[in-house]
Amino acid sequence: MKQEQKFKEFCEQILTFDSSIRFVGIADEHGSILAVLERKGLKPLLNPEERSQYAITSATRQYTRLRWQYLLGNIEYATSVYEKLIRATVPITDNDNRFAYVILLSFDAGTDKFHEIIKNKIIPLVQKSKNDFLEMKKALEFV
Repeated sequence: MKQEQKFKEFCEQILTFDSSIRFVGIADEHGSILAVLERKGLKPLLNPEERSQYAITSATRQYTRLRWQYLLGNIEYATSVYEKLIRATVPITDNDNRFAYVILLSFDAGTDKFHEIIKNKIIPLVQKSKNDFLEMKKALEFV
């Protein structure tokens, strides 16, 4: 299965977890968007250029957060609560804690259960998919 299709299916699966999920994307360690999916009928708050800038910024923030893990422990996810939505990022790192991908999420504003959705549904799927994603990344490095 092609990398692009695998990432798209991953995003599709996350979007089915809860109706409060507005947006799901995955970006590489440089912030290049590899796949995105929005809830059907959603009017996006960001245009494609702004979304691209958001992905780059998110990847940069993940590097900064990973820098502190040796003191604070592994990061599971990070959130920002805005007036119009809730954003979350979930890093994917290899066994040596090298940053590989970041999952980009947004939830409807006022979603009280976003923590449970991330912890009980999204992170388990990330863990299940992690080795496949890292193998795809490794294969691309040898091309």
